[in-house]
Amino acid sequence: MSNKFVEQLKEWRHHFHMYPESAFEEEKTSNYLAEVLTNIGLDVARNVGGTGVVATLKCGEGKEVIGLRADIDAINMQEKGDLTYGSKHSGKMHACGHDGHMATMLGVAKLLFERKNFDGTVRFIFQPAEEPGKGSLKMIEDGLFERFPMDEIYGFHNAPFLPEGHVHTRAGGIMASEDNFVIKIKGKGSHASSPHLGVDPLVTAAQVVLGLQTISSRSANPLDPAVVSCTEFHTDGVHNAIPSNVEILGDTRSFSTEMQALIEERMRSICEGTCSMNGASCEVTYTHEFSPTINWEKSVGLVGKAAKAVVGEEKVNTNCEPWSASEDFGTFLKHIPGCLMFIGSGKNSVASDNIPLHNSVYDYNDDILETSAEVFAELIKIRLPK
Repeated sequence: MSNKFVEQLKEWRHHFHMYPESAFEEEKTSNYLAEVLTNIGLDVARNVGGTGVVATLKCGEGKEVIGLRADIDAINMQEKGDLTYGSKHSGKMHACGHDGHMATMLGVAKLLFERKNFDGTVRFIFQPAEEPGKGSLKMIEDGLFERFPMDEIYGFHNAPFLPEGHVHTRAGGIMASEDNFVIKIKGKGSHASSPHLGVDPLVTAAQVVLGLQTISSRSANPLDPAVVSCTEFHTDGVHNAIPSNVEILGDTRSFSTEMQALIEERMRSICEGTCSMNGASCEVTYTHEFSPTINWEKSVGLVGKAAKAVVGEEKVNTNCEPWSASEDFGTFLKHIPGCLMFIGSGKNSVASDNIPLHNSVYDYNDDILETSAEVFAELIKIRLPK
């Protein structure tokens, strides 16, 4: 492609980076997206699922419809980098690369509109509120698939832990669910010198924390990863008083709905059994924040074919290791087939030398913008042949 196209991609990306907006507040971002997409020549729908945008491009008489998704929200984090296009919104920044995701999809729209080398319909879904895991469901509840029917959906996430321009994906679980829990344990407070006069919820809670580690080590299939992390511990005691109440907060990750269910069931059993044994009581709140992202096998094959045509077979891995972070894209894949891929953005050969996502000095690698756009354009050409 021409340098003009590459510079356009960078211009879009830098604009998004300068004006980050967090979940469900992406009004100016949506306005800008809608304006660019309209100018390219697409039909644009606004306010889908709040601040979401859906743009449609039809070519030929083909009946099949393919969705391409980009997330649009930023993180509530103060940027500390020294960029000429740094965030102008205090306390907000594109630390996860959604600025690059948006610019890439605008580039795909431009390439497809100009080439018209496919037969069918492409929908560009610009999804709000990926970071809290609520945007995809909001769009679905607002009738996304009824108002804008599609047969499959594809997306990507930039990956600074992978070499620049490499494409990785896999069939099955590629990104983890995220579930949160709050365990409230109630005992009977007493003077620290007389523990026999009370029911110590602190000792009980300590046993619960250790017991929860057996979910991964003894209840879960070792070939089906599960992570249970207790991250906060609160009591109402003081240095010479055994508390009456203890609260444990935490986070779990898994790659299948079956493992999600197992973790929750075992957690409740461990908490109730341990508390009963110690004469305490408990209340467990377990919430599903992100669905696991589970790729469809046929879609993975199509992504692999497209990626190999663009970057070469040696840079494509269609059976990569899953990533235990979470992605809101998984909710879409519960409804229609599709695939999420990782596109490497690491400039350094050693992964740990690259700035990770959600870092206050993170900046998207502009050098993968054109490559990423070409991979999706190739995918559409393959999936909707003329």
